[in-house]
Amino acid sequence: MNTRLHAISDADGRPLSFFTTAGQVSDYTGAAILPEDLPKAQWWLSDCGYDADWFRDALEARGIQPCIPGHESHNKSVRYEKRRDRRRSRVKIMFDRRKDWRRIATHYDRCPTVFFSAIILAASVVFWL
Repeated sequence: MNTRLHAISDADGRPLSFFTTAGQVSDYTGAAILPEDLPKAQWWLSDCGYDADWFRDALEARGIQPCIPGHESHNKSVRYEKRRDRRRSRVKIMFDRRKDWRRIATHYDRCPTVFFSAIILAASVVFWL
């Protein structure tokens, strides 16, 4: 019943890729799967849940500049472009658009496979709208 959805979207906020992890898994632990599947991009925008030095290094090794604000518990301050970080709202809007689908917003499906397929179906409709 408790899952966390990770998504990759394009600059317009359209979903490109999804994967789920268990709800108790932190964001940056789930992000360890991402670097192999990343599409070509110049910037990586995400919230402070993905704040980890090893994740930033993995992104930079692929030629992607991270724009991730530092988490409160991070010992040193992290520099990022605040102006570019404002575009992260498009990703938040993408997540909010999937809540228009009642089945997904209320998490009707108990089976993770069926729930994930409902997310993919909703994302494919959202992508073309």
